[in-house]
This record gives sequence, structure tokens and C-alpha cells, in this order.
Amino acid sequence: MFQPRIALRGIRLPFRCVPSLPARRFATVVNELETPSNQPSTATTDFDASFAPPPTRDDSGVLLRTYTPRTPGVRHLRRPVNDHLWKGRPVHRLTFPKRGHAKGGRNNSGRVTVRHHGGGAKRRIRTVDFLRMAPGPHLVERIEYDPGRSAHIALVRSKETTKLSYILAADGMRAGEVVQSYMSGIPEDLWKSMGGAVDPGVLAARTAWRGNCLPLHMIPVGTLIFNVGLRAGKGAQLCRSAGTYATVVAKGSDSRQKDLETEEEGVEKKPLTLRERQKQERLAQHITVRLSSGETRLLHKDCCATIGIASNPNYHYTQLGKAGRSRWLNIRPTVRGLAMNAMDHPHGGGRGKSKGNVDPKSPWGIPTKSGYKTRPKWKINKAVVHPRPRNQGQRRRGYN
Repeated sequence: MFQPRIALRGIRLPFRCVPSLPARRFATVVNELETPSNQPSTATTDFDASFAPPPTRDDSGVLLRTYTPRTPGVRHLRRPVNDHLWKGRPVHRLTFPKRGHAKGGRNNSGRVTVRHHGGGAKRRIRTVDFLRMAPGPHLVERIEYDPGRSAHIALVRSKETTKLSYILAADGMRAGEVVQSYMSGIPEDLWKSMGGAVDPGVLAARTAWRGNCLPLHMIPVGTLIFNVGLRAGKGAQLCRSAGTYATVVAKGSDSRQKDLETEEEGVEKKPLTLRERQKQERLAQHITVRLSSGETRLLHKDCCATIGIASNPNYHYTQLGKAGRSRWLNIRPTVRGLAMNAMDHPHGGGRGKSKGNVDPKSPWGIPTKSGYKTRPKWKINKAVVHPRPRNQGQRRRGYN
């Protein structure tokens, strides 16, 4: 029989000749790129600091925490190292419970509308400020884990109103830093430092710092941003998950400046058509942004955006290690249609691995693989009508 393992941590042995054993470690930190780990950051607690330090761009590698395989569930468990997170509970008045509606993938009549949802641990939804209209500097109290999203959130306190709120944290943001929002306008002290006129260089040097929220027209070209809005006056909707970001590619003012330079040089240009004039006006009011997927979008110049990259960029290296952790996250098992019975799925039934010689379909019989069968009728290329050959007795391939 196996003897039970006795934990010797914190126990004084009665023998003077035998020293107390050191504490046994159950987790280790592994660097994927075999580079030395970062030193712990010394966050300043001075509230009078004007701006947060600029984002660091060092090749520190991917730090993951692995565990001693004492059970099968922790053998393949991998977690990113986030020792800077707050260990306590969130601010209660900034949360509300998630219960009832959409918890288990059911609609108001109790029918399953979203499969593979159900169960999970009880959680409270954090109310995150995605618009950040409150002006003035805000002190970052702490960085917290949010069970409702992959990125981390930051608890900030306004210097003017001492009001607490949650914002989406940028990568590298730590407690003690000061962030600011310029969505409500440029503050008076910044206007005076620029001499009462907008200086693009000074404006970018004083405002484009990690964690600051700015309108898109105030962000320099080439800056990495996240938490981007789609409409003016509305909260952010793009690049909110862990490690995502977008890039400001061009501004409408840049193209307008080129047109003015060509006019000053005396180059004669033919008059613009109505469509070209409307295109120039639209470009002047919009900013070109490239998303992480490579998609390029035109967004209004008054949309909000936060400087930096969304926090927790190593989230996609996480390995849950066992099925139970998926159930804790409100994820139910996913069964292949091929493994079902014929009455449960169009691919089910048969002897062996066979889907019955049918095209890939959903459980409700709808074609699911992209191709000729799944396109709408108005998108299908119509067959070209060829003239009938002269010899009516001979039928060639491709002719009716």
C-alpha cells in the first residue's frame, strides 16, 4: 500500500540534527524562447506623475507557468504568468450578477438556441467604461482579472472626482500609473503649453502614451491602438480581446495636404467630378485603420481609441489540461456529427467512419462547407448560353 504524503511545510521537526525541509514547489515558470525572465516592475505610487512610461518593446519571450504532474489534470496545464493581478474581489458596486438569460444558451421560451453552453461557475459581470468621457488624470489602482473577457481590466480613480471605474488595461500597464482621456477635448494646460494653437508634434508627444484614450484624429500615423470605436460618441467595439491591436495607417488630412502642395506648385488640375469630390470629403472626415486580421477600415475621426496593445497577449498559449476546466468556463462538450446516430445528425449512422455519402451538413440539414451549394442564387455565375451547333444530329459536350 502507498503511504500518504505528509506535507512538511511550516512543521518543526523534533530532531535538532535534521533541518526542516524546504517548501516543495508545485509550479514552475517556463520561458518558451529561452530568454531570461523580466525583472519585477517597480510601479510608482506618486499621483502627481504627469504621464505613464512609454511601452517597452523587448524580446522577453513567452512566460508560461507549468505544474508538477501530480494528477493527470495538471500534466498539460499551461497558464501565462500574471503575478501582477489583484488577488482579492472586485469592487461590488461596479458589478452585477450574470444569471438567467443567455446563461445556458436558451431563449425566453427555454429552447436551446446556442449549443455547447451551460453550467459554469457563478460570475459577476464587470461594468467596463469603453467610452471614457471623464476628463482629467486617473490613477491606476490595480489590474484585475475579468472572467467575462480574455483581456485584463484596470481599476482607475479620477483625481478630480475620486470616482472609481473599470477600463480595459493595456499591455504593460501596472498599478500606480496615470492615464488620461482626451475624448472631451484638450485640457487648458496643454493649450497653454502649445501657445494657443495646435502643434501636432507637441500634441502627439504629450498625449500619445500607453493607456490614454484619444479621438482617432489626434493619434499619429503608425501608432498601435486597441479598444477602437466604430461610431462617434459610442463606446469601443473593436480590438478588445487579449493581445489584439490595430494600426493607424493614414489620415484624410494627409491627402488634403498633398493637394494643397500641388496647388501651390502651380500644377493645373482638371476639375473634380461630383463622385470624386464626395470621396475627398469622406476621406477628410475618416481615418484609415488596419486591423489585426489585415482588414482595412475607414473610421470616423471622432471615434475613440486607446494607445497600446490589449493586455494579456500570451492568453492564446493557455492549455486547460482537462475537460473539467472547460465546464467551469460554461463550455459543454462538443460531439462530432459522424459519431452520432442517424436520427441525431445527417452524418450519423452507418458501420464505421462514414457519413452516408452526403455533402457536409449541419444538424438541421443545411450545407455548411463553402462552395456551390451554400452560395445564394444571386451570387452563382449563370451558365453562358451557347448557340446551337449546325448539325442538329450531333450533340456536343456543353450544348443542350
